[in-house]
Amino acid sequence: MADTDNVLAARRPPWRFDAPQLALTTIRIGPGLMLVAVVIAAASLSPVFLTPRNIGNVLSQSAVIAVLALAQLLVIITRGIDLSVGSTLALSAVVGALVFSSTPSGPLVVLAMLATGALVGAVNGTVFVWGRLPHPFIVTLATLSIARGLALWLSGGQPLQGMPQIVRDIGGGSLGWFPYSGFLVAGLALLGLLLTTRLVWGRWIYAVGGNPDGARRAAVPVNRVVISVYVLSGLAAGIGAVITSGRLNGGSPTFGELAELDTIAAVVIGGASFLGGRGTIANALVGALMIGVIRNGMNLLNVDAFLQPIVIGAVIVLAVELDVVRGRVEQRLRVMKAAQT
Repeated sequence: MADTDNVLAARRPPWRFDAPQLALTTIRIGPGLMLVAVVIAAASLSPVFLTPRNIGNVLSQSAVIAVLALAQLLVIITRGIDLSVGSTLALSAVVGALVFSSTPSGPLVVLAMLATGALVGAVNGTVFVWGRLPHPFIVTLATLSIARGLALWLSGGQPLQGMPQIVRDIGGGSLGWFPYSGFLVAGLALLGLLLTTRLVWGRWIYAVGGNPDGARRAAVPVNRVVISVYVLSGLAAGIGAVITSGRLNGGSPTFGELAELDTIAAVVIGGASFLGGRGTIANALVGALMIGVIRNGMNLLNVDAFLQPIVIGAVIVLAVELDVVRGRVEQRLRVMKAAQT
C-alpha cells in the first residue's frame, strides 16, 4: 500500500495550479499589494516621492495614525470601536502643556499625557463593561465629546505653547532623514506583535472577538480583556499626544480632529473585520502607511484638498470589498476541500 501511494504521489504534477488557494493568498496579502501599488504610482508621478527626505516626511506624518491604529486594531478585534481617540489625544496634549507651564520636568510631562490617555481609556472600558451598554460606540461617542470639551475648557479654547526638549525630540527629532517617531512606531509594533502572538492575552482577545460566549465558557476573563484593550487605546492616544505636541511644540484642543476616522480606516484597509476575531499588527501598519502615502502623494501632485477625502473613501470601499471577496473564496475553498475528502 505504501508503494502504491508513493507511485500515485509521483504521478501527481508538482506544479498543479490551485486557483482558489492562489486567489485566497493574493487577497490575504492584498493590503500589502495595495501599498506597493500606491507607492509605485506615487513614485512614477512625482520624482520627489522616493527621496529620503520625503520618505522621512511620510513616516513622520503617519506616525500618529500608526500608533492609534495599533491600539484601535485590538479594540476592533474584540468587536468594539473607540471613537474617542482624537479627543483623548487633544486632552492629553493640553494636560501636558499645562503641566509643563508648572514644571520643566520632561518625564513628568510625558507621564501626565500617558496617564490622561490611559485614564480616559479605562473609563471607556469600565463604563462599557460594567454599565452593560449594548455597544462601545455609545460610550466612546460620549467620551469623544466630553474629552474635547475638557480640552477646550482647560485651555480656554486657545493653543498652549511650549513643550520640554524630550517631547520635542520624540515628535520632531530625527536621525538623519529617519524620524524618531518612526523608531517609536516600530518599537510599539514589535511590542504589539509579541502581545498578540506570544502571550495568552493575545489569544484571549481573538477568542473574545471570535466568540464571546465560547470565550466565557472557556474561562477567559472577558470583562478584563475588554477593559484592557480600551486602556491600551487610551494609552496610545497619550503617546500620539506626545508625538503631536513634540512636532508642534505645544498642546491644542484642536489636535486629533478626525483622527478616529483615520485610525478606523487604517485598520479596515489592513483587513480587520468589524465582526471581530481577525486582524494583524502588520496589516494595521500597512493601512496607516497607505493613508500617509496617499495623502503625501496627493500633496506632491497638488491635488485639491477637498478631493483627498474622496480618494481615501474609495480606498476604504475597495479594501472592504476585498474582504468580502476573501470571505467568499474561503467558503468556496472549504467546500472544495470537503468534497475532495
